Amino acid sequence: MNAVSFRRLRRGLTLPLLILFAWWAVYAFGITDNKLFVPPGKVLDAAWELSEGGAVWHTLGRSLLRDIAGFLSGSGLGLALGVMLGVSLKTERFFGLTLNSIKQVSLFAWLPLLSLWFGFGEASKLAFIAWAAFFPVLLNTLEGVSGVPRELVEVARVMRFSRRQVFTRLVLPAALPSIFNGIYLALVFSWMATLGAEYMLGSGDGMGVLLMESRTEFRMDRMLLGIVLVGAIGFALDISAKALERRLLRWRDGQPSGV
Repeated sequence: MNAVSFRRLRRGLTLPLLILFAWWAVYAFGITDNKLFVPPGKVLDAAWELSEGGAVWHTLGRSLLRDIAGFLSGSGLGLALGVMLGVSLKTERFFGLTLNSIKQVSLFAWLPLLSLWFGFGEASKLAFIAWAAFFPVLLNTLEGVSGVPRELVEVARVMRFSRRQVFTRLVLPAALPSIFNGIYLALVFSWMATLGAEYMLGSGDGMGVLLMESRTEFRMDRMLLGIVLVGAIGFALDISAKALERRLLRWRDGQPSGV
């Protein structure tokens, strides 16, 4: 980790650490004993209790596997379709308005329809996560590919570039920043969709089910543990995506990719 990344990480952790200290202080100094909120020690006890038998790691692993499977399938389909539509100006004009109209529908509004089509099991969860990842990648890929100046494409053809060379040497490098923006959004939305699908469909296992069961059983310690773990995973996904983007797009700053 370089100095810039360390400073960003340090700034990002400052507020959560302050919140954690304030959380500990209100119980340590007897400011409150509200049963709707428990001290950090109780959450640590719950973490130890659930980790002894591996239950929490199994639950977290199931959510992550579900998230990754849905993200890869949805973003892969969005990337392929976005490229296909973007390289054809007529196709982009024909489908663009329809796709942007569908995008305006709230993500969770699709869940009842998908549950009717696929049931309340694993298939509907994966379909919902894939749907959440599909549109950000599709629309950003479409925007990036179709946004390449046509004059540059014509110059490449005059220089006798093949179709493959035009795409790999001109279109794809120019579209990569927009594509990565779509992938980053898909990571965020797919993790949200994973938790939402698990919580609202309510069958099987996962972090969303853990949160739902903790609410039903009034186990605030487990609920807060789940919230902390969900936030930690979201933070890790955010850091990983930005680090990968910086590494693969270093050519924009004039640096070789191996630096």
